[in-house]
Amino acid sequence: MSFSTFRRTLFAGTLAATLTFSASADDLTEAINADYGYLGPLFTHFHQNPELSFVETETAKRLASELEQLGFTVTTGVGGTGIVAMMENGDGPQVLVRADMDGLPVEEDTGLPYSSTARQVNINGVEMPVMHACGHDMHMTSLVGTARRLVAMRDQWSGTLMLVGQPAEERIGGAKAMVEDNLYERFGRPDYALALHVAAGEPAGQVIYGSGLTYSSSDSVDIRVYGTGTHGASPHLGNDPVVLASQIVLALQTLVSREISPLEAGVVTVGSFHAGRKHNIISDHADLQLTVRSNDEAVREKLLQGIKRIAENMGRVAGLPEDRLPKVDLSIESTPTTFNDEALAARLGPVFEGAFGPEGTAPAIQRGMGAEDFPYFTNVEPPIPGFYFAIGGTPQADLDAQDNGGPRVAGHHSPFFKIEPESSIKSGVRAMTLAVLELMPAD
Repeated sequence: MSFSTFRRTLFAGTLAATLTFSASADDLTEAINADYGYLGPLFTHFHQNPELSFVETETAKRLASELEQLGFTVTTGVGGTGIVAMMENGDGPQVLVRADMDGLPVEEDTGLPYSSTARQVNINGVEMPVMHACGHDMHMTSLVGTARRLVAMRDQWSGTLMLVGQPAEERIGGAKAMVEDNLYERFGRPDYALALHVAAGEPAGQVIYGSGLTYSSSDSVDIRVYGTGTHGASPHLGNDPVVLASQIVLALQTLVSREISPLEAGVVTVGSFHAGRKHNIISDHADLQLTVRSNDEAVREKLLQGIKRIAENMGRVAGLPEDRLPKVDLSIESTPTTFNDEALAARLGPVFEGAFGPEGTAPAIQRGMGAEDFPYFTNVEPPIPGFYFAIGGTPQADLDAQDNGGPRVAGHHSPFFKIEPESSIKSGVRAMTLAVLELMPAD
């Protein structure tokens, strides 16, 4: 293997960035290690300045600026606040690499010196605390790090690089919005699509991947249960929507326990139940908000239609007229199951194993029913081969302490969520860079 190096200096305005790469795998690691002096502060910036779904205005500006300075042609405002950065480098495949940008309406309580204290008005006009409680700050930093390496290595790949900064993953709507904004008609259809996610509870820096099912489907469902309002002391003069909604909540539990096979996975959770404003007033309606998860599209459809059937027929049982039956809205937020393309997984798996070794890699094992909207980039006609992998984010010492009865490692979406940024970002950059190089070999 050659140990020759090349140096490329890029200028954008007053910025001069010098990027160096050596052709050996060891030198790739060394270059990424050296680049962390730049990437570390960038991660801190993203972490301290999170923004909510579809209002990631300043985040998108910063990410766009980072990529423009590297020589990418950047388009902003795609699907709302999304960005697309393109770089052509000879003949070859087009590869999409995606990073999500949005934070969560969570008030950070990690005690980190760079904790977020941000607050922001969301798209519904409500001010909320904001935190990167799911690692999207790491995802964006890794995207920039990968871009910096690939720019430095332009003699080692050929094709078109398509970097996507995606809005609103947490609302599972940003990827769909970008595709509906003619993403592929405007920027070309990729031959492959790649993404990564940092994983709390997994050893920091470990690369976790697999073939086939990667994430569950997710559907947000709203149910409005109608009733007839009256005085709480005279319930016989009305029709209590709280009682009816409670019966619906209980009846919904039979969908998973009695209507799908015990060998199939499904979740129907009522996460919100709101009704009334006063102790002694029976309201005229109650609102339920549900999340529905599955690992199979047929099961998914069965659960969704079952929710509609149960809600409406419980209204009939309560004696409601047909025009006052519970209203079920299945169109709030939804995303299908995420599947890694088997051929692509078989191609990239050995790349990761060779680079990180048996201790630095692990098979993906589903431990919950988290969901992703990445499939909107791949589930088109014809489908685009996609590959989604994870990078561990928790120091081994914290995992060992947990196993020995110590503090539990906080999960995603928790106010206590935190990752070890250096090792996770370095592994994320290295793994994604190697994946792109595998898919876009030089002529």
